[in-house]
Amino acid sequence: MSDKPKFVYVIYIRTTPEKLWAALTDPQTIRKYWFGITAECDFKPGSPWRLKFEDGRAADTGEILEAVPPQRLVIRWRNEFKPELKAEGYSRCTMEIETADYYPDFGGKAVKLTINHEVEGEGGLKFIEAVSGGWPKVLSNLKSLLETGDITFQI
Repeated sequence: MSDKPKFVYVIYIRTTPEKLWAALTDPQTIRKYWFGITAECDFKPGSPWRLKFEDGRAADTGEILEAVPPQRLVIRWRNEFKPELKAEGYSRCTMEIETADYYPDFGGKAVKLTINHEVEGEGGLKFIEAVSGGWPKVLSNLKSLLETGDITFQI
């Protein structure tokens, strides 16, 4: 068991694994729920990955380590815009998508999305603290967008 800092978040979304995968990997959709951030990536293993602010500055960079549509996406991830977070180095973000019964007595289905974000090297407490505040907002927007067509949090 690793004692490195990590953040784990689970959310259930009324959608299909395919629609969730598309939302996690389509740059136009990402921009809608991720506060105007643009993704540059083809989401294939070995591909560079980059999130950019609206003004073109790099927010985060990395590489796609695994992509198994519509089940698993793993990104090697480093913050670029806060020097104290960039200094902590790379992290690994694993996104697992599973079909889940959602109130099965009522016939509902949902998808379980698990985010496991952990640092690769030593330290990383500031980075994990930052993603612990960011992921819940991003994922709330994603859930709202997929279930209602609108987002929860505005910029």
